[in-house]
Amino acid sequence: MESQLLLIGTKNIINKIFNYIILITRMNKKQNILVTGGAGYIGAHIVELLVKTKANIIILDNLVTGHKKLLNKKAKFIKEDIKNKTSLIKIINDYEINSIIHLAGSLNVSEAEKNKKKYYQNNVEGTLNLINSCRNSLVKNIIFSSSCSIYGSVKGSVNEKKKPNPQGYYALTKYKAEEIIKKFSKEYNYKYGILRYFNVAGASPSGKIGEIETSHGHLIKNIAIQSLKKKPIISIYGNDYKTKDGTCVRDYIHVSDLANIHIKTLKYINKNSKSLILNCGYGKPYSVLDIANILKRKNNNTQINYKNRRPGDIAEVYSDTKKFDKILKLKPKYDQLECILDSAYKWEKVIKKFKTLKR
Repeated sequence: MESQLLLIGTKNIINKIFNYIILITRMNKKQNILVTGGAGYIGAHIVELLVKTKANIIILDNLVTGHKKLLNKKAKFIKEDIKNKTSLIKIINDYEINSIIHLAGSLNVSEAEKNKKKYYQNNVEGTLNLINSCRNSLVKNIIFSSSCSIYGSVKGSVNEKKKPNPQGYYALTKYKAEEIIKKFSKEYNYKYGILRYFNVAGASPSGKIGEIETSHGHLIKNIAIQSLKKKPIISIYGNDYKTKDGTCVRDYIHVSDLANIHIKTLKYINKNSKSLILNCGYGKPYSVLDIANILKRKNNNTQINYKNRRPGDIAEVYSDTKKFDKILKLKPKYDQLECILDSAYKWEKVIKKFKTLKR
């Protein structure tokens, strides 16, 4: 009995020494940041800011919805899938990763209802693979791209204290991924920043990157594409919601402001050694019809077609920004709707000149 207790005590001491060594090693290490999904729309904008820091940036992307055109030459690129745990472990250890910004996953709300297996594998199992790959590693910070959709439909603004109520399958996978990240944080000794995105739109002021993928069904992306046509056609899915004009109400955030939020959140949890959950929106609600009418005012030939509701869509959600303002104290640069739309229009003109958009 005494020998068993001695053995248990010895193991506990060894574990504490091991964790202390890891902590000291982390403190003296240069930042090596892994960005999963870094060849995607949002990931590319985050990398655009990260390469301006002194950190080493490693992009991991399977290029299913990411594009080579969006890769930053100042970052190391590895073509891989987060479902490949063996490769993840090797990458995290070989590159001595100490921070991860996790964006990889599938994100079409309607598709998720039709292909639940794909979304569970990519969004839930993929996240679990990534987190388990961090065990006994140097990783101390994980930033996760979650979604406001986990709240469900909310009348009025929503804050981070609201209990999640995912109503679509995409939202459910994001909620499950959040739970995985929270569950293992103590055991694997990392801090997390969970960022619940509202509707992301626009393109970098640099004119070098923006949204290429069209399969996600993003409203402002689709409107920007239509804006280049002589007779634009805008499809609105559902005009019978209990909102001011019957169409869905959303909170749009410029992608460059969102990218900056990731940088500031990473600094915050690294400096304060404190996990964080934040809404990422401006707290400004606009209906789908509001957005469509802006294009219609610019082009009288614009045609608006009403269609049936899309599976998984919710009626209304926009952010309460009080916690965000208090903690990050970050003033947005591009929070005017016209600014978001103009940058999206300009980007469509840029990619129209691309000879090829091969992955």
